[in-house]
Amino acid sequence: MELVTPQIGLIFWTSLSFLILMFLLKKFAWAPILGAVKNREASIREALESAENARAEMANLHADNERILKEARAERDAMLKDARDIKASIVSSAKNIAKEEAAKMIVSAKAVIENEKVAAISELKSSVGSLSVDIAEKILKAELKDPEKQNAYITEMLKDVKLN
Repeated sequence: MELVTPQIGLIFWTSLSFLILMFLLKKFAWAPILGAVKNREASIREALESAENARAEMANLHADNERILKEARAERDAMLKDARDIKASIVSSAKNIAKEEAAKMIVSAKAVIENEKVAAISELKSSVGSLSVDIAEKILKAELKDPEKQNAYITEMLKDVKLN
């Protein structure tokens, strides 16, 4: 029962030991404990700031990635448009060149055909003339074998000459 109703001496010695313990703790242990708690608080605060900075940096990186993706898409679209335009101009140019070449070939072919036509007509005229002379020669030889026919033909020719 002594502990339930303490006596003054016990209270005094307990209080004295508590005060000595508090003094010793304050003198030797309180500063390192408070320093450790402050260091821990500072490291937690730094970790939270670092996490917040990392979160902000991730948001910035995400925004930068989105911006870069938009720029890349726009550049890709521009390149595709340029490629389509270049393709269209090349096709158009090729068509124009093909038309010009076809027109040149047609003009050249017409010239060749005209030259061949003229040459054929000239050759035909020459052949017709030669055949006409040969036929006339054969007819005249056949007609003029007889001397009487020769004299009659010469007389007729002379009459034609005098009339003109």
